[in-house]
Formats: sequence, structure tokens, C-alpha cells
Amino acid sequence: MSRSCAWCAGGGDGTSAHLDENRSEHSLSPTGHLVVAVCLGFIGTFGFLNNTLVLILFCRYKVLRSPMNCLLVSIAVSDLLVCVLGTPFSFAASTQGRWLIGRAGCVWYGFINSCLGVVSLISLAVLSYERYCTMMGATQADSTNYRKVAMGIAFSWMYSMVWTLPPLFGWSCYGPEGPGTTCSVNWAARTANNVSYIVCLFFFCLILPFIVIVYSYGRLLQAITQVGV
Repeated sequence: MSRSCAWCAGGGDGTSAHLDENRSEHSLSPTGHLVVAVCLGFIGTFGFLNNTLVLILFCRYKVLRSPMNCLLVSIAVSDLLVCVLGTPFSFAASTQGRWLIGRAGCVWYGFINSCLGVVSLISLAVLSYERYCTMMGATQADSTNYRKVAMGIAFSWMYSMVWTLPPLFGWSCYGPEGPGTTCSVNWAARTANNVSYIVCLFFFCLILPFIVIVYSYGRLLQAITQVGV
């Protein structure tokens, strides 16, 4: 078993050993950790306030509750959850220069950040496609549109779960990355198990939604250009 895969199978004392090894191989200076902590603190605070404001405005003003904005709210919720459930742990780890909440906490952090990150990206793809369909089909914000948007939101969350749960059950794994103050998918292992997951994750959770976004907005831009001629 490679050192990179030892984290997946290990536990107990193996956790501290792996974190220490990872930190020694990719260590930052105290100043580096401080800079990272300041950046994470700013991102976490700004993200929390900004996304909370979006949710407050959406709940307070009925005029904002359009189908499109429901998708934006889904993105705001996922981003807000990252600020609440993920960023505080990496911020605290950066202030101390080491991961603080053990193996289970590392797995939790890796999963929740991966899941919510994919939710946001897939939601952006769904939003772009919904805008494309609305503009090209001249549909109106009726109950049918709301149902479609609800299906799109549910699809975004379920799709993300499909691709971020497997590391919890043996297809790759979550572990420490970088200087050992954050956790994510095990990018380092070169086993078939790990590489196959990373390739699938890269294609289905990055390349595919990116293609949808480029296609949808490309067609919209093309339609707008033709109208202006």
C-alpha cells in the first residue's frame, strides 16, 4: 500500500502520523499559515454575510421569488453552508498550522466541501440551461416553470451526492491535502481505484457542467447578436 493510500485504510494513530507526514512534506512558514488564515477568515465572513443577505431579501420580498431566483437561492444556500460547516475548520487549522479535528473531521470536511462545491457548479449549469430555455422558448414564470426549477434544484443536490459519497464507501477517499490544514479527495494516490474516481469526478463534475454553461450562454449570445443585426 502506498503512503497516499495509507490514510484511507488507517485510523487511530495512523491519522496523526499521516497528518504530520503531510505537513512536513508540504509545510508553510508561520507567516504563510497566517496569510492563509486571514484570507479564509475574510472569505468565510464575507461569504456568510453576503449569502445570508441574499436569503433575507428573497424571503422578505415576494417580487424576488421568481423561478430563476430560486436557483440562485439554492446556490446561496450551498455557499452559506460551506461558510458555516467547512471554512471555520480550515481557518482554525491555519491559525495553528495543523489539522485540529482528527481523521473523522478531515473526512467530514473533505466530503462537505466537495459536495457543496459540486452543488454550486451543477446549479450554475442548470441555471444557464434554464435561462437558455426561457429565452429561446419565451416561456413565462408559471407553476410549470416553478416545478421544473424545483426539479433542477433537486437534481443538483442529488447529482452532487452521487459523485461525492463514493469516497466514503471505498472508491477513492478523503484525506489531508497541501500543508495539512485542509482536506479533500486523495489527489496523490496513483492506484486504479483512485485515478478512476478522479477522472470521473473531473469529467462529470467539471468538464460536463462547463460544456453546458458554454453551450447555453453561447447560444444566447448568438441569438442576441442575430436580433441586433
